[in-house]
Amino acid sequence: MVPLAWLGAYWLRFNLESIPKPYLDEAWTLLPVVWFVQVVAFWRFGLYRGIWRFASLQDLSRILKAVATGVAAAAIVSFTLTRLEGVPRSVFVIYACLLVLLLGGPRFLYRSLKDRNQLRDSGQRALVVGAGRAGEQLVRELLRDRASAFYPVAFLDDDPAKIGKEIHGVVVAGRTGELERLALKYGADVIVVALPEAAPSERRRIIEACERTGLPFRTLPPLEDLVSGRVSVRHLRNVEIDDLLGREPVELDWTTITARHRGRSVLITGGGGSIGSELCRQIARLEPSRLVVFERSELNLYNIERELRSRFPALPLGVVLGDVGDGALVEKTLQEYRPEVIFHAAAYKHVRLLESQARAAVRNNVLATRTLAQAAVRAGCRTFVFISTDKAVKPGNVMGATKRVAELYCQALNQHARTRFVTVRFGNVLGSAGSVVPLFQKQIAEGGPVTVTHPEVTRFFMTIPEATQLILQASSVGEGGEIFVLSMGEPVNIRYLAEQLIILSGKRPGEDIEIVYTGLRPGEKLHEELFQGDEELIGTAHPKLLLARSRMRPLALLERDIDMMAEACARNDEQRVCQLLDRFYAAPGPVTRTAS
Repeated sequence: MVPLAWLGAYWLRFNLESIPKPYLDEAWTLLPVVWFVQVVAFWRFGLYRGIWRFASLQDLSRILKAVATGVAAAAIVSFTLTRLEGVPRSVFVIYACLLVLLLGGPRFLYRSLKDRNQLRDSGQRALVVGAGRAGEQLVRELLRDRASAFYPVAFLDDDPAKIGKEIHGVVVAGRTGELERLALKYGADVIVVALPEAAPSERRRIIEACERTGLPFRTLPPLEDLVSGRVSVRHLRNVEIDDLLGREPVELDWTTITARHRGRSVLITGGGGSIGSELCRQIARLEPSRLVVFERSELNLYNIERELRSRFPALPLGVVLGDVGDGALVEKTLQEYRPEVIFHAAAYKHVRLLESQARAAVRNNVLATRTLAQAAVRAGCRTFVFISTDKAVKPGNVMGATKRVAELYCQALNQHARTRFVTVRFGNVLGSAGSVVPLFQKQIAEGGPVTVTHPEVTRFFMTIPEATQLILQASSVGEGGEIFVLSMGEPVNIRYLAEQLIILSGKRPGEDIEIVYTGLRPGEKLHEELFQGDEELIGTAHPKLLLARSRMRPLALLERDIDMMAEACARNDEQRVCQLLDRFYAAPGPVTRTAS
């Protein structure tokens, strides 16, 4: 291509007529110089490493740089050798233009022919929502991947500048508000939502529009998975409940979080549970000096240990099988591992079950917390993070009352110890063991009915990673004695949640799967709250972290009440346990409980 461009430049310079002999002789004389210099430039800019089949704008950029460098160097060398006598100055400009065309043209022509041979025109007709970068990549992959089940027929996008334009030959047919009409017009078999960066509210609006079409729909993996390279745009997945109930991404102060945990010994109780296991994963990334997992379930402990050893082979890991209420084991564990930070996630949390198991709830949620907290103080632990629940706010059930007692105890003990006691309170977690979502999914899989307690009942929801990351943030900024409340967004109607899960399973609520209302169970509220009536909510540096400032109770009074609970538990006196818990309930007067 170099000699063709060089001699062609002379030919064009002389208007496609014969080149005068003196100029032609000079052209032949300089050709080896130009050729050598240009080849060096080609090698330097990597033109010989490119694969024509995948020629791209980056390859064109390399060609332009290589040609410009080669032409400049050739002109300098030619001037040094001949003072450019007999060399028209315009030849170098014409030569550069011709060389770019001769190098780039064949590459892109070859790629165009290969792409045309591989383009598909069959499969399920897919309407793609989102004509941005993700949508473009998706359509490009679908058109080339002969193994794909989908064939894109049109885009939808709310950017007016894109309407009517084409991307890889696929037209941007209209706005997302026209989804139903355009799905019918293009005979779509499936809808693909290619908006990994969309805000949760926008994603929810589009998915609800997809539901109205009655067509199946898919979505791209989360943006963080695409960016990390774990998956590509071709890995379409079913829309999940997190997509509908998702919230804005959590942005954390990882510098502070890392400084608080890197190089320190960390112990997590309930480390095999939903929250505890995710805490283990998050903290393992922070490179603690040691991570100790304390868990009473043998299977859960086995699973999390195997996962951590596989994913973090260099992590010093300790595992303890046992009950946090076992004082001797707790003392031995803390003396052996000397944790600087403790995350206390172990707890009984099932509201309905614990209503008839007050003794068990007190033993695990109150007495075990006191045992661990006191041992942490004696062992010189720097930070103790107690993980609480929205059920502790104005508690109307056994589970909430036990967590409220534990909250109060940690606050009070903070005043008498060097250990920082920090409480983190949040609502329901999507996908956690025993939560409503797995229950609904199981009922749907069995053909229904799906049971909802009340058509107006609402709950706060948060994803497991979001909850654990905010727990880490609270543990990093807390000075001791605080109750941090995680901003849970708007409460979710459980009836709506059930309907969406039925729709996402490919069924129709009320037709294929019935929803049955069973009435509120003992101890359940219609609407949950995140702070007590006498608590003052104060904002923090993190927008999703609030500080609930409340009146503390004297430690001596709490120790007296908890001692009486311990005595009642030792006598297996369920009724007395309930009586002692009653003073921590929001409801006035005694609350009757059913003895187990």
